Parts: sequence; C-alpha cells; structure tokens
Amino acid sequence: MTCCEGWTACNGFSLLVLLLLGVTLNAIPLIVNLVEEDQTFKNPISCFEWWFPGIIGAGLMVIPATTMSLAARKRACCNNKTGMFLSSLLNVITVIGAAYCLTVSIQALAEGPLICNSQGNRTSSCEFSFENLTAIHPESFNLQWFFDDSCVSPTDFNNPSINNTTASNRRTYSLHFNSTENKHRIIHFSVFLGLLLVGILEILFGLSQILIGFLGCLCGGVSKRRNRIV
Repeated sequence: MTCCEGWTACNGFSLLVLLLLGVTLNAIPLIVNLVEEDQTFKNPISCFEWWFPGIIGAGLMVIPATTMSLAARKRACCNNKTGMFLSSLLNVITVIGAAYCLTVSIQALAEGPLICNSQGNRTSSCEFSFENLTAIHPESFNLQWFFDDSCVSPTDFNNPSINNTTASNRRTYSLHFNSTENKHRIIHFSVFLGLLLVGILEILFGLSQILIGFLGCLCGGVSKRRNRIV
C-alpha cells in the first residue's frame, strides 16, 4: 500500500465515524421532540435541526467520498490518476456539505433554542432560506442564552404569546435537567457544538484528501510501475 492509499483509507474511516456522529447528533432533538410532543414539528427545540445540517450536510454529502476512500485499500484505486482525481472531486462535495453543517451550527449557537426567543416555541421563523442561513451577527455570538441563569427575558412574562409553562419554569428556575427551558438549552448547545466540531473535522479531512488526490494526479501510476519492477 502506498502512502496515498494509506492516508486515503484512514480518511475513509475517519469520515465514516464523523458521518455517523453527525447523523446521530442531528437526530437527537428530532427524537426528543417526537417523544415529548408525540408528533413532529410541534414546539421543536429549535428551527435548525430541521435544516438537517448533520443528516444532509455532514451525512449524505459525505457518503460518496467515504465510500471511495474505503474502497481505496481493497481495489487499489489510488494507483492511477483517474482514481485520485475522482477522490479529490468527491471530497469537494464533502467540504461543501461540511461547510453547510458548520454554517448552520454557528447560526444555531448564536440564536439559541426557540424557548429563548420572544416568540416562544413558535415555528413561524423556521422557514429555510439562504438569507436566514447567512444572517450571522458576530456580536451576538456570546452564548449568553446558555450561560445566563435563564434565557427568557422578564419582559416576556407579560406577553400572552408565550406558553404559560415557559413563564412558570422561569419563576421556578433550577439547575435540574427536569426544567423544560434548561433541558432545551442543554440539548441545543450540546448538539450544535458537536455538529460544529464535526463540520470542522470533515472540512480538514476533505481538504487533506483533495491535496493528496492532487499530488496523486501528478505522480499517478508510480507505485504501480515500481511494483512491476520489483
């Protein structure tokens, strides 16, 4: 096995682990919402899990490059320029998907869960659009919604649109996980911080494989000729 094949195979296993991790993390808030409400998309923890950053971005878009990389060890597809070029091309898709996962995760961490917004758990602002996706304000990325004792503004208690349970939880706030507000904040923070790390790692692995593929295109077939000589 050449060094290119070794690194490609290692990349494949790493991307497979990250792919499964991304899908699992994305599914956690969806499952919690289904168990709590007994139906989907009713009072979700946030809008962002429904943009599927882990299932589509860090999951489906990574499958082609993962499959190609895992096949490199058995089929020696990295011993030719075509195989290395295809490996690089598929990893471009990986980088795009990981960048999508990364962008949604940053937006989710900046905004916080729906329970921390003035509209409560309403889903009126959950419509996906590229404008919403790129509307990231660095000054708001302070995670105050997570580190404060409560993310619900006191002025929101007089707002009838907020669920009464939310106001009650705010008045009887505790550090126990049984609090709806606290549970939503912890799940939201854990899931999207994990997806943020998954996105970063997938981008790094994808870029490294693109570089390896480019170098393999320049010197493709060398190891094959050496094996024949030996």
